[in-house]
Amino acid sequence: MTSIIYVGMDVHTTNYTLCCYSVTTDKIFATATLDPDYRNIIKYLDQIGRNLGGDCNFQCGYEAGYLGYSLHNQLTAHGIDNVILAPTTMATTKKKGIKTDKRDASNIAKCLAYNTYRAVYVPTAEDVAVKEYIRMRDDEKDTLKRIKQQLLSFCTRHGRRFTEGKNYWTLKHMAWLGKLDFGDAVLNETFQEYLALFHQAMDKVERFDKRIVELAHTERYDDKVKKLSCFIGVKAHTALATIVETGDFARFPSAQHYASYLGLVPGEDSSGDSIRRTGITKAGNSHIRSLLVEAAQSYSRGAVGAKGKALKDRQAGNEPKIIAYADRANERLKRKCYRIMFHSKRNIAVTAVARELACFIWGMMTDNVA
Repeated sequence: MTSIIYVGMDVHTTNYTLCCYSVTTDKIFATATLDPDYRNIIKYLDQIGRNLGGDCNFQCGYEAGYLGYSLHNQLTAHGIDNVILAPTTMATTKKKGIKTDKRDASNIAKCLAYNTYRAVYVPTAEDVAVKEYIRMRDDEKDTLKRIKQQLLSFCTRHGRRFTEGKNYWTLKHMAWLGKLDFGDAVLNETFQEYLALFHQAMDKVERFDKRIVELAHTERYDDKVKKLSCFIGVKAHTALATIVETGDFARFPSAQHYASYLGLVPGEDSSGDSIRRTGITKAGNSHIRSLLVEAAQSYSRGAVGAKGKALKDRQAGNEPKIIAYADRANERLKRKCYRIMFHSKRNIAVTAVARELACFIWGMMTDNVA
């Protein structure tokens, strides 16, 4: 009779710690620390197979982390059954204050054996490549934001305040920055270096955004991006990021499951007859969650039912049922946003809208638009 051996792997850039677990014997065995190379894992499994007489199958797994999907792809390419475990879904047997690689590997093996985890979705190579490009762009946008803060702080420290308008980084504000003189050669040089960094970062972000639009309209993504762009606040960048980060929308049985995956559903801290709801769980894909919260900001402005030219242009070319579905969603979300803002804080309204927007996106991507 063929037995299943569950192999927990605690993986780091410096070493891999592996151990085996058998449900039949309820024992951890063959714990080993290996150099970080997938070929060492293959040798380890071959050795265990020989020791057990070869009549066994291996189920391997490791926690999602900074190794990404590389190790998984290497193992599966060699016919090894492997899964990546979502850390927040794993049952834990760790004792408080005690954490070692061996204990972590043992816990992973038992999670595999008793199915007390949820597997991470492994995207296609094309989706991974696009996702990495978008995240690079977002990193550069964070750099631009930091440089802007540094520029404003520099001006404030040296008594220069913009009083010719209400908003920063407008044409008027940029013209004001270009005329500043700090009365000292070194200070002026420092300020010009800050300005140069600002323009370099701006140029990079603009170049990356153009490339993202090009990627969004390739054959693989064009139809889906056009559909998602029918929603208010969702343009090529948000639509493409949502598509490649999510992968297969059909793997979520309902819209509520998708919103939960994004961490946009309320948590719960209940005991006995006492039921207490908390804020959103924030457990899941933080990148999509941030993008949808940003998109939801757009629903706090404008008249209910009104469509601007930009939205009409984005909707053009889609099927009437897709446009009708998006219009219903847009109107409902605007009403909801205004209703909640009337009674509560704006951030609460925006988060609630982001959660429902995620549900409408799931409906759009799974053809539940009736």
